[in-house]
This record gives sequence, C-alpha cells and structure tokens, in this order.
Amino acid sequence: MDRMAASRRDLAVRASVDQGLLSPAEPVVALLDTAGIRASAAALTSAFAAVTDAPVLHAFAVKATPLVPVLRLLHEAGLGVEVASPGELALARAAGIPPTATVLDSPAKTPAELRQALALGIAVNADNLQELARLDALVASAPTASPLGLRVNPQVGAGSIGALSTATATSKFGVALRDEGARKTVVQAFLERPWLTRLHTHTGSQGVPLALMAEGVGEAYALAEEINRAAGRQQIDTLDIGGGLPVNFTSDEETPTYDEYARLLADTAPGLFDGRYRLVTEFGRSLLAKHGTVLARVEYTKTSGGRPIAVTHAGVQLATRTVYAPDSWPLRVLAYDSGGRPRTGETAVQDVAGPACFAGDLLAAGRELPLLRPGDVVAVPDTGAYYFAHHYAYNSLPRPGVHGFTVGEDGAVAFTTVRKSQTVAEIVAESGGDHADALVRQGRSGCVRPARRTARGRAPGRPSG
Repeated sequence: MDRMAASRRDLAVRASVDQGLLSPAEPVVALLDTAGIRASAAALTSAFAAVTDAPVLHAFAVKATPLVPVLRLLHEAGLGVEVASPGELALARAAGIPPTATVLDSPAKTPAELRQALALGIAVNADNLQELARLDALVASAPTASPLGLRVNPQVGAGSIGALSTATATSKFGVALRDEGARKTVVQAFLERPWLTRLHTHTGSQGVPLALMAEGVGEAYALAEEINRAAGRQQIDTLDIGGGLPVNFTSDEETPTYDEYARLLADTAPGLFDGRYRLVTEFGRSLLAKHGTVLARVEYTKTSGGRPIAVTHAGVQLATRTVYAPDSWPLRVLAYDSGGRPRTGETAVQDVAGPACFAGDLLAAGRELPLLRPGDVVAVPDTGAYYFAHHYAYNSLPRPGVHGFTVGEDGAVAFTTVRKSQTVAEIVAESGGDHADALVRQGRSGCVRPARRTARGRAPGRPSG
C-alpha cells in the first residue's frame, strides 16, 4: 500500500506539471490523494469492527483538515465529525454532516454555541463543571435530543511534544481526575444529572506513545464503571475515547496502525469493547496527513557560506509548525526536475527555503538531496493535516489551491478543485481594503467622522461598483 501511494504521488507530480496545475504563474499547489483518504477511513472502521460489535461513531477532527469536500468524502466513507468552534460546525453543516454524526468539543463554548448545539441535537462534551452548570439551565429551559457528556483529564502524563499532550497534571482540558476531591465531585455531578450519559477523554496526539493513550482511555473506562455502580444503573452509555494516533513523518510507511491501537485498547480495557458502551473516536491527523502533498517550484538557487540554498514558494505560510519547531515537526522533502520527474544524480547537503522574509523560513536545513536547480519541483509529503489547510498569512502570501487527484488503471491522473487559490484581490479585501480611509477619518477625540456623502449616497472619490 505504501509503494502504491508513493507511485500515485509521483504520477500526480508529473501530471501537475504537464496539466499546468503547477506553473510559473501558480508556483505552489497542494494535492490530496482521494484513494489514500478512503483507504485510511476503511482501515479505521475495520480496525474497531474487528474488536467490537458495539456501535462506533468515528468523528473526524475537523481541525486537522477543515475543508468541506474532505468532510463530505469522509462522511460518504462512513465517518462523522468532531467540531470545536462555530466555524468548524458551519463547515460540517456545509458538508451535509447530520447532527447525529456530529460531536462538539471545546474548552470555551459560549452560551450561544451551546444553545445552537442543543437545538440541533448535536452531541456535546462539557469541558468543566462551570459548563455543566450552564448546561443545567439550558436543559431545563428547553428539551433537547443532544447526548451530553463530560470531559475528564486522567493526568497520565505527557508525550514528547508538550504542547500536544492533553493529559498532563496542568492541562487546560477537562476535569483533572487526580486533583484532590475531583473524582468524587465528578461522580456526584453525574448522579445529580440523569441526562449526563457520556464520558470523554483525549490523552494527546503527535508524540504521545500508544501505551500512554491506552492508559488514559483505561482510566476513563474505570471511571465510567464507578459512576454506573454508584448510580445503580448504566447511566453512562457512551465513551468518547478521543483520537491522537501519531503519524510517521520519516517515510511512506503508515505506522502505527489503527489495528495496533484497537488491539492495545482491547488488552488494556477489555470491558470497553464488550458491547455495553457505544464508542466515539476523534481521529484527525492520522486520517489525512499521509495523503497530502505540497508542490512548489524552485525559483532561485544560491550558495551562502558554502552551502547551497534552494529558494521555493513553500514555507512558513504552509508549514508553520515545521518552520517554527523543526525538531518536533520535521518534514521530508522530495526532489523532482522541471518536468515533474524524480530528480537523480549528484546530491548535496542543502537548505530548502521558503519565500517569507525572515531567515528561519526553511522547510529543511542541511538536508542531503539531489542538487536542486531553478525551475525544479520540490514535494513535501505528509502535509494533508495541519499544514496547507491552515494558512498563515505571513507577508500576505496567498493561500494555495488544493486539488484532489485520482489515478486510473492506465496511470492517467485526474484532478478536481477542493479549494481555489487565493487571489490578490481577496487578500486586499481580507486586509480591510473596503475600509481604506477608516483611520484617516477618525477624529482626534477617537470618534469616527462620517464620510461626506454625494447626492447618490457614496463617499466622494469612491467607485460606485
């Protein structure tokens, strides 16, 4: 499977050049391998089906790749969505995801967000006891079909990337179970609210080992059993075990696998899969990362201090985490010639730089690659999640176009637009272009002086269109 995905990628790089998708006029594009995405969705659903007959909602974490066509594709593959903001919920609704396949998580939900979710019947995981109190009032004021739960922090520790470890002693997420008196308080909170039927946990993501993830899930399962015993019935009927499967960024191999994780969970907490609990998962990065690739043209090459440098059009605006934290987020860089064919021949230790105006804008530093030349193409794989879909507008660089691709049996590549590239006019509009004189018109007192209007009702000197 890994070789097949790499072969599809090579064909797509060549086709992107041949078909003019990547060109001097469009020097950076992003590609999504549709077949690869479908394969990951199938691997996830089959892995859990192999260890349990209980209903499982696999809710894709929208934050990983917030693109409406991606959400629609995953839904057709049998997945739901996990959303954490009004924007993500709007994307899910635009993709046609039903409320019954939607889960709302966020540590800072407003009353308006909660009211909307309850009105729609979307599952909600409260993050803290104050939010539970807010839900008390909302549930009492209007009936809802929303399944409601509480997120807990098992405080089992951190992985290698502290910023992504959500089950530390001081994590901002959930109710900390090991704080003094917290566990007793959580049990009582459930006993006082018969409508609270879910328990949610999420231990982390990249950098968190599978054993630690499973330990966190095991702690949540044990708490659910304790609550149900105290209630004298199965009040908790659903366990939302989060996601967090890490991704291998060093090769095309897809490891670890969903099969490995599901089997580890079955060994860690066998009762989790005995049919008494419905399950929810919230995987994101592991479903999309391996199936996205950034392509960028090499604009110039130079030598500085004896080291070759290839200046490309892909940098911090697309690979923000890698540029600012390269040790935690290293990415591979693959070299292709100007025709989109894998470049061979002489290799050299070189830097691959982006277009932004600061010295640290590097996709790779001191990387041994075939010596790059102007007009060549660099491909940055494993960027389908948390990379090109999360644009960072440094230097007002435009968002790239995103294109899905399929490869036919004859090797022909077909592209479809997922998101158009951003135009310069759109950049100006987003940057206040329609309000160019707003600050000039501001009076010394801080009040805005209304613009003088013409007989037709528009400010003088402003176009009417």
